[in-house]
Amino acid sequence: MLVIQLAEELRSRGHEVVPILPTRLKGWLHDHLADRGFRFETVELVAGTRWSCTRDLFGLLRKHDLQVLHSHEFTMAVFGAAASRAARVRHVITMHGNQTMLDALRRRVALRAAFRWSHATVAVSEDTRAHLIDRLGLPDDSVLTIRNGIPRRSGEPEPVRTEFGVVDGSLLILAVGGLHKRKGHALLIEALARLQMEGRVPPWKLVIAGAGPEHDGLLELVQSKKLEGQVCLPGQREDIPALQTAADIFVMPSLWEGLPLAVLEAMLASTPVIASRTSGIPEAIEHEEDGLLVEPGDVDDLALALERLMNSAELRKRLGNAGRSRGEREFTIERMADEYERLYRGRQPA
Repeated sequence: MLVIQLAEELRSRGHEVVPILPTRLKGWLHDHLADRGFRFETVELVAGTRWSCTRDLFGLLRKHDLQVLHSHEFTMAVFGAAASRAARVRHVITMHGNQTMLDALRRRVALRAAFRWSHATVAVSEDTRAHLIDRLGLPDDSVLTIRNGIPRRSGEPEPVRTEFGVVDGSLLILAVGGLHKRKGHALLIEALARLQMEGRVPPWKLVIAGAGPEHDGLLELVQSKKLEGQVCLPGQREDIPALQTAADIFVMPSLWEGLPLAVLEAMLASTPVIASRTSGIPEAIEHEEDGLLVEPGDVDDLALALERLMNSAELRKRLGNAGRSRGEREFTIERMADEYERLYRGRQPA
């Protein structure tokens, strides 16, 4: 989503934007870019032919006479750095916070070379920046921080609340993200099941929007807790702004993150946030000021935070308003694009 939103913002400023995608991502990202009128290119990136990716990227840089190549995450950073070096094109890397990416020595060696060959390397949070510098043994000034930003979007809440059967007096709790173990969705279900069993909260519905390998396991957990009528796993959704606007509480119980867009979307929607005190999240949420932070993996802490918000409309309103105010100051797409534009032109972010 960040790639799509940044591409749209840069195009609105008069830049020509040519998305270049691995063919293995064919589907969701390709479709969204095409729907928005982007003419994108693809490169093969499969075992045994990986260095041909550098050759193909080099050809595309020349074909479109591109001035800047902006690569996201490990694989495209490595091959993008090699191709842009050969084509004498400015190269910018953005790393989004994959905590397991640097476990292999060969990856650390490759990424150090990519950073050295590039004009700038960006982390989306100070936590991600510190992690990269520590694991790669880099100088302190070798990685910059540009925090994520998102466009201001809204949606109609009532159709969402009707779809999921949220009646008057009930709360809609929302989580957004791929259904992976590190996202902590099972912890969220456990916490709500505990509150439900002890009768400590008003009626609620939980919607977890996303797809991934944990889907079946989460369904089994829901069934084992007898929450079939209260927990919905609708899969990948295209109406996240409407979901965020409709929600009474947004929860991100991840074990680690970069700086998640879904948290920023909730903030700009005035939806109070409960999120894990991990990675880049505390850079967007100050505990008790802009939202509530809980210890990652701690079901007790998560349950207490949920109980507080679910039982206090006043607290929900205060945190929601404060989150929106901070989001509008610090996490807009305009601010993020301004900083990237400076890098593209060879200057440091403001």
